[in-house]
Amino acid sequence: MLRRIVAGLAAAALAAEGVLLALVHFVLGRTTRNQSMSIAGSDPEVMAVATYVLGAVIGGFLLLCAVLLAVAAVRDRAPGRFVRAVLIAAAVAHGLLGALAVSAVGWGAFAATMVILCLIVLSLTLHPARSGRVDGGQEPVGLTPTSP
Repeated sequence: MLRRIVAGLAAAALAAEGVLLALVHFVLGRTTRNQSMSIAGSDPEVMAVATYVLGAVIGGFLLLCAVLLAVAAVRDRAPGRFVRAVLIAAAVAHGLLGALAVSAVGWGAFAATMVILCLIVLSLTLHPARSGRVDGGQEPVGLTPTSP
């Protein structure tokens, strides 16, 4: 039951974060385009489009993580290798983002980022270990190891 709750909360938090970050990037892109801002002579239109694309990529990645966690919550099964890799990448990104958030935004943003990081890590670690050998094979049925 706890696994489902944690995965569901993590999915909801990641979905909200993905939508929020995409919205922030959209506003930043619009501001860059409307103000014709330029940094060291770079083209404002290119900067605005790059901001839109970055917001879409970040929002899409976080929404993908949210969907994967929602599926894990519904199924109540441990995530597979691909899902684990995606969620570990999201956890590492949240760790780095939290470290940057302290200096750029403040302790509130750091705390929110660390809560999401904890939910991701908990959703990865709450599932029991899988049975079978480490290499993925199964033990032969009916044979017992003998000791000399």
